[in-house]
Amino acid sequence: MVTGSRVERKKYRQKQYNKTPKRNYLTWLKRILIIGLSLGLVVLIAGASLFTYYAMSAPEISQDDLTGQVSSKVFDHEGNLVKTLGGKNRELMTPDQIPDVLKEAVLAIEDARFMEHKGVDPIRIVGAALANLKSGDIRQGGSTITQQLVKLSVFSTKFEDQTLERKAQEAWLSLKLEQEYSKEEILSLYLNKLFYSNNVYGAKTAARTFFSKELKDLTLAEAALLAGLPQAPTQYDPYLYPDVAQERRDTVLQVMLKRKLISQAQYQQAIAIPVSSMLTPLDDDTLSEKDLMVDAYIDVVAQEVQDKMNLNVYTDGLEIYTNLDLEAQKHLYQTVQDSAGQIFPNDKMQTAVSIINVDNGQITALSGGRNQEVAMGLNRTTTLNRSIGSTMKPLADYGPAIEYLNYSTGQTVVDEPYQYSSGDEIYNYDMNYKGKQTLREALVGSRNIPALKLLQEVGLDKSYSFLQKMDINIKNNNQRELVESNAIGGEMTPIQLAAAYATIANYGNYYKPYTVNKVVTQAGTIQEFQAESRQAMKDSTAYMLIDILKGVPGTFAEKAAVNGLYHAGKTGTTNYSNQQRAELGIDPEIFAAPDAWYAGFTPQYAIATWVGYDDPYQTGHQLSYQDSLIPQMIYQEMIQYLMQDVPIVDWQKPDSVEIAEIEKYTQPLQKPSPQTPANMRSNELFVKGTQPTQISPVYKVLPAPTGFDAEYNEETQEIEAKWDPLTIQGTFELSLNGNVIYIGTDTEFKVEAPAPGYYELGLRIVDGYSASDRLMINFDLSVEETSTSEESTLETSETTLAPDPNNPNPGGEEGLTSLENNDGP
Repeated sequence: MVTGSRVERKKYRQKQYNKTPKRNYLTWLKRILIIGLSLGLVVLIAGASLFTYYAMSAPEISQDDLTGQVSSKVFDHEGNLVKTLGGKNRELMTPDQIPDVLKEAVLAIEDARFMEHKGVDPIRIVGAALANLKSGDIRQGGSTITQQLVKLSVFSTKFEDQTLERKAQEAWLSLKLEQEYSKEEILSLYLNKLFYSNNVYGAKTAARTFFSKELKDLTLAEAALLAGLPQAPTQYDPYLYPDVAQERRDTVLQVMLKRKLISQAQYQQAIAIPVSSMLTPLDDDTLSEKDLMVDAYIDVVAQEVQDKMNLNVYTDGLEIYTNLDLEAQKHLYQTVQDSAGQIFPNDKMQTAVSIINVDNGQITALSGGRNQEVAMGLNRTTTLNRSIGSTMKPLADYGPAIEYLNYSTGQTVVDEPYQYSSGDEIYNYDMNYKGKQTLREALVGSRNIPALKLLQEVGLDKSYSFLQKMDINIKNNNQRELVESNAIGGEMTPIQLAAAYATIANYGNYYKPYTVNKVVTQAGTIQEFQAESRQAMKDSTAYMLIDILKGVPGTFAEKAAVNGLYHAGKTGTTNYSNQQRAELGIDPEIFAAPDAWYAGFTPQYAIATWVGYDDPYQTGHQLSYQDSLIPQMIYQEMIQYLMQDVPIVDWQKPDSVEIAEIEKYTQPLQKPSPQTPANMRSNELFVKGTQPTQISPVYKVLPAPTGFDAEYNEETQEIEAKWDPLTIQGTFELSLNGNVIYIGTDTEFKVEAPAPGYYELGLRIVDGYSASDRLMINFDLSVEETSTSEESTLETSETTLAPDPNNPNPGGEEGLTSLENNDGP
């Protein structure tokens, strides 16, 4: 039927129309899948080809590679071998000697699927990738124990060397290794390779060294500690950082508990054991004197290589060329060991010394302590954070005042009773006050109150900025900031202090101190290092500080004197509080200090020395005054040794500094007048363009008194002196034989003068710091003996004029007080 067929055809066309979009969608989906699969196949083939290409160039691993320990060599500044690190202190274990408790602890924390994978663990790789993606940082690694063994045997552990090629070769060699060795053999080879701190390699040696046990006798807590150490042996060193090591051990135990390798009871019992109680004292008889001599220096080298290259000097087979002066290091070691007992009063007192080359920041020699008996012992040059006392003053107070306020070395500051902004009192070390001082006098005399005043004038923020330019970051209240008490102290290490004073010695040019100048990796790559440098202060600031601090050695640092040497320095001591003195039973009247410092320098070397006790709050661990001189003695010994073959030169004044004569204590500073006394004149340094131009009006010559006359009264045995009244402002000053006997405005005075004797009267007018010439009258009373009586005769001289413009005390008693206050401590 025509009609029916039309309807059917319409339905059919509509049905086909409705099917077309779906068919197109499925077609495109198929095409995308085909393209994706094709691209994936191409990538897979390319990746496989690249992997094959890299694998073909992989190095061979020998039995020696797997069992041998890669050693690093450390050389001094002349290229002489100083020490070989690694491979010496190790006992190899066999596969059957690995106890189950150690095996389970190591696998739990390092490679839980070790027994299942074939050298490479795809599940571990994917899991690590997801974890790192989630954290936004590289927190986990996908390497198996087998891969780590390969890396330790033939590859560098440096992060930058973990290239795609290296990872492919590492994976290929791991797959091969799994075919040639059993799991137990691979695990034993791995445990034999590991570094456990304190120059200990291999788990077997670690068990004997740390616990005095064989592997089979290890407890769960001990095995967990050994399993956790190799990831960061220096940071987790159980002898130096037992708390950190315990935290790491407990992490291993938590993982073992989570994986149900141990029970809750076993876990609780293990974590209850302090790490420090598990350890036996280190006693390495193989350590030579040379090992101990360079120990502190090697410690800094190891940390520096780790920080700059992410390499481990104990496991990565490096050649490390350092700035160490081995002869200076030897002399320093012998000096602080003080075997003859000529410097230190006992064996418990400790020291730390840092010597830096002023010209380039190279660390020449270090002493981390004395009477050390173990390798990698406490290195006080890097870990000592004790207040440096008054050695802080040039850095936080006087340097910033010159730098930012253009103060002269002659700038006036008053040493007087004073308070912190909080209202707390601040005192000088001698509990006295010196009155008006120049900056030069106040700094060399180490006055606390002028130091605080300068810090307040500069401002805490500017002072902190000044310190930061020398990489000094003082912390207070758990944040980087200065407080007013930092005017007279602050915490830093001996290396930081030596670097700061080297900056002063080098005209303000700061070099970041460093020990390593070149590293050659096992792969043959060479990396050379030079110190980071910056102009931390103006050369004018540095030179003016140098000029002031030249006045310290031999005068205010009696044991630091060296004849014929241009050098400068600053002492520093810290104090006990009154409460601490009471608790320690220290007499309030005697000298006692927790710390003593001396920072000294020449144009070539800067030396910072600390002396004290590791626990200064133990009874009997305070320093006496004589003890506080020891840092100066060490400096004197070392600077004489270092400078014996060095040309003796002085610093040269930069063009940015001018010399000008001033009248002391003028404010603002002024030039002296012709009448200014010699003791009130001083040649001081100024930032160019800031020297004074005005002449001081303080000292001037007044008109001399008139009508001065005197007669001797034999009846009263008195000399009766008189003079005309004042016509100008001022007072009369009458002296007898040089001693002032009257000050006032009267016009007559009687002086007792019993015969015989010589009497010299002097009269002048004084007004503040000004004075007239002195008029003089002399009386010589002699006695003539006769048979009947004694008869006195009087000889007088005419009134004479005695010009006295340079009288050291023109201002009477008030002036005398001021001048007495000019004396240093």
